[in-house]
This record gives sequence, structure tokens and C-alpha cells, in this order.
Amino acid sequence: MNRVVFIILFALILALNSCKTKVTPPTPPTPVNLITVKSQQVLYYDNFPATVQALSQVDLRPQVQGYITGIFFTEGTHVQKGQKLYEIDERLYQAAYDQAVANLKVAEGNQVQAQQDADRYTYLNSQDAVAKQLYDHAVIALQNAKNSVAAAQEAVNTAKTNFTYSIISAPFDGTIGFSQVKMGNMVSVGATILNTISTDNPMAVDFLINEAQLSHYQELSQSKSAIADSLFTIVLPDHSVYPYTGKISVIDRGVDPQTGTIRIRLEFPNPKYTLRAGMSCVVRVHNQEKTPQMVIPGKAVVEQMGEYFVFVVKDTLIITAADSARKEKDPSDSIPGPKYRAFQRKIQLGQTIDDKVVVKGGIEDGDQVVIDGVQALHEGSKVNVSKKQPGQMGGTGEAKQEDGKHGSK
Repeated sequence: MNRVVFIILFALILALNSCKTKVTPPTPPTPVNLITVKSQQVLYYDNFPATVQALSQVDLRPQVQGYITGIFFTEGTHVQKGQKLYEIDERLYQAAYDQAVANLKVAEGNQVQAQQDADRYTYLNSQDAVAKQLYDHAVIALQNAKNSVAAAQEAVNTAKTNFTYSIISAPFDGTIGFSQVKMGNMVSVGATILNTISTDNPMAVDFLINEAQLSHYQELSQSKSAIADSLFTIVLPDHSVYPYTGKISVIDRGVDPQTGTIRIRLEFPNPKYTLRAGMSCVVRVHNQEKTPQMVIPGKAVVEQMGEYFVFVVKDTLIITAADSARKEKDPSDSIPGPKYRAFQRKIQLGQTIDDKVVVKGGIEDGDQVVIDGVQALHEGSKVNVSKKQPGQMGGTGEAKQEDGKHGSK
């Protein structure tokens, strides 16, 4: 009997224990790192992919036909205006020129003879000592002789021009490319490309901007005031910054209706011939914003449905319904003091600078923004702030300029 009573009592105790409500332990505060927002001068660039272009470029084509008998330059080097580049077999053109000169001399001799006859018959005609017909024929013969001389002179000019065209010279200072013909090749008038030559100092750099930025670049182009030396710079394919600055040369005549972009051409000096036509680079347009701006690490920003938010931490006292009920039941019970809590703020983003972003609105100087642990936060989350000073955690948000390292999206 005692054994049965013991078993029953034990079962009742277990039943009573199982009916007790399990108390969920409170969620511990989320550890976070903070940054104290402070406005500062910010240096950044708008970056645009660009292509280096020659201001002038021409294909060299022969204007006379013949065989290549001379090549007088080194491929890929700088040549001077008027420098002899190619020679086409000139013997035929030399012979044609000599023949034209000889024909001119014959025509000039005939003109002298016709002039003497005309003078003689003119005198005789004045004395009525010759038939009128002979006089008329002498005058006509003189005029024909003069026309023959003029025609012979034009033939000489043509032969001389053809003879000159047998030598191809550089039309301007520039860099010449690979020769498309070799010694002994036959070339045809206008059909054969001998080579390509392009200007090399200065050089053009072309890039596209959105049509919404056009008015700003027109102001820069038309401004008569001195423009900052660092307004236009370029980053070369090896990620080095080109040591010379550029200026706006041309703004294209129209906007591309399909892309909504317009082409801008900058002009850069190229004394060492570093820039080559067709080279890709990045144009950096220095910002001209002079007012201090707020900068925070990009990892502090949370994107939700196309909008951007950050979590701001405040030392806040929040009295819950449970706290109020407990206080009414037991007036001696204390309500917890202020706690660090995170609150979501919608912000307006500005320029991106490496791993940082400029904030145009939504937060203020002095706000403490969470930069680590934002994934675990929600509105009003308790947070555990590191003992380090907020301004020392995750950086200060300063955006100092280092050539070639800072950019923008």
C-alpha cells in the first residue's frame, strides 16, 4: 500500500512540474561596432570609361601607280611633316617629265617663229604690200603657237606633279604604323593603303556622359575662369595616373537617342608619346563640392526595395507593458534603466568612394551609426556597444585622396 501511494505522489509531482510554463530567456543584446558621423571635406572623382583618339589620322594612299622602290622610316616611330616615307619607281615619271619639257621647248620655238612672221606681215599689211589673206593667216598662226605653248606648259605641270607623287611624304607630325607594303610591291592609285599616320601630341580622350550632366559640362567648357589643374585626369591601363591634366576640346553635336548619352572629348598633352590611339583608360572628373559632407562605410547601409537605411544607436529607456504590469503589482519592483538600442533611419545616398559612401540626408552630425552587425538588427534591437570609442570603431569615414585609388560608381 505504501508503495502504491509513493508511486501516485511521484506521478503527481511530475505532472505538476510538466504543467509549469517554460520561461524563454531574454534575447541578449547584439554586439555592434559604431561610427560617429562627422561632416568633412571630401575629395572624390566621377569615373568614366574612355578611349584615347588621335586628333587627326589619315591613311596614306598612292596617287600614281608603280613599284615600291624605297621605304625610308622605322615603323611605329614619330615622323616629321614633309619627311620622305615611300618612293614609287620614278623612272617612268621622270621620263614623262623630261619629254613634256622638251615638247614645251619645241612649242616655244614655234611661237617665236610665228611671232616673227606675224610681225613681218603686220608691217607689210600696213604698207599695203601683202595680200590680206597672208596677214590673217600669220595672225592666226601666232595665236595657235601661243596656245600650243600653254598646252605644253600644262603637260609639264602634270608630268611634274606625277613625278612628285612618286615620293610619299608625311602630311603632318605624328606616329606612323606598320607598313602595309614591302619593297617591290606593286601599288595602284587610290586602292592600296601604304600606311596609317596619326597625330600624337596632343591626344584626344573620348568618353560618354548622361544627357542630364550635359549642362554642367557645357558650363565647364564655356567658363572663362581658370579651371582647377586636377579637374580632368586619366588613369592608364596599368592603373597609374597620367601626369598631365586635360581640358574640354569638343562636346558632340547631339545626344544618342537610344542610350541618352553624349560624347565629350578632352585634350591632353603627350610630350613623351605615352598615349596611343585606341588605348583604353578611365577619365576622372574631380568633384567641385566645397561644403563638408557626411561619409560612412558602405557596409553600414542596408538596401530594402530600392531604398537605403542605416541603424542609429541611442541610449534609450523603453517601458514595455510587462514592465508596467510588474510595477503595478509590486511597487517596489524596479524598471530597467536606459539601454542602447538601434533604430532604422532612411537615408539619401550620394557619391560612392571606394568602400565608403556620401550621405546627403537622413542622419546628422553626432549620430552613432552601426557599421558591423547590421544583419542581426531590427527596429529597437538592444545592442551591446564595444568599450572602444565609437569614432575609433570601423574607421572615421574620412575620404582622403590617393592618386589612382579613389573612385566612384
